[in-house]
Amino acid sequence: MFSPGAVAEGGAARLKTRATSTRLLFAVPFILAGVAAVVLVPRASADAPRQVPAPVPAVQRIFLSDCAICHGSDAHGTNRGPTLVGVGRASLDYYLTTGRMPITNPAAFLGNPNQAIKRHEPYYPPATITALEDYIQTLTGPGGPPVPHIDLNANRAAGGEVFRLQCAACHAWAGDGGALLHREAPELHQATPTQIGDAVRVGPGLMPAFGPAALDDHQLNQLVTYVRYLAHPEDRGGQPLWHLGPFAEGLVAWAIGMTFLLLTIRWIGERK
Repeated sequence: MFSPGAVAEGGAARLKTRATSTRLLFAVPFILAGVAAVVLVPRASADAPRQVPAPVPAVQRIFLSDCAICHGSDAHGTNRGPTLVGVGRASLDYYLTTGRMPITNPAAFLGNPNQAIKRHEPYYPPATITALEDYIQTLTGPGGPPVPHIDLNANRAAGGEVFRLQCAACHAWAGDGGALLHREAPELHQATPTQIGDAVRVGPGLMPAFGPAALDDHQLNQLVTYVRYLAHPEDRGGQPLWHLGPFAEGLVAWAIGMTFLLLTIRWIGERK
């Protein structure tokens, strides 16, 4: 025989056990969902395609205010300017680091498509230029020549042969630049090694592009080494005469020779 107190205690225990079981049954789905989130979500994110990081708002604003007016907000070009798809990072680096882009007067450029774009001080600091190049690449995707890595410990004499063969016809033998039809080949003394490499690979303006098939990386290093030498050449032959070449030497010889001849003629005439 059970006492009434024992029966009451047993019933209470059964009720407590039933309540605990009910709570566990409700908790099982949540526990399973948590386990699935821990196990499956990282695997799904690892298998998902890599997303392009969002651009820095400041760089995006710079592009939209200074570049998109001609190249479009998506860098695919407009009727005012060419597309940037496929131009490559070397082209972006050349135009931005030499200050040729952005143009300072878009209205004048639109009115005169033949306006020459000349070298200026860069409008942005190096960090901003790098960020702009990264942002434009996210819009256009990969393609085009990359920025070359230049080694200035190359054979300078071999680079001089390449320069005289491929470059001197336009840029002059001393790298001082020269006249072209409705254009001029710029002087090269202010260009950095990377800018020279960019120009060789890209071919800005009327300049032809020299890809690796025309000039491999080794020859490019030699060429850039020689062009940088032209900025500060070793004048071991006397007066440099402004590095104008045979013209200056011939002018000096003509001036001295004619002066001597005139004085001689005058002296002979006075004697008679």
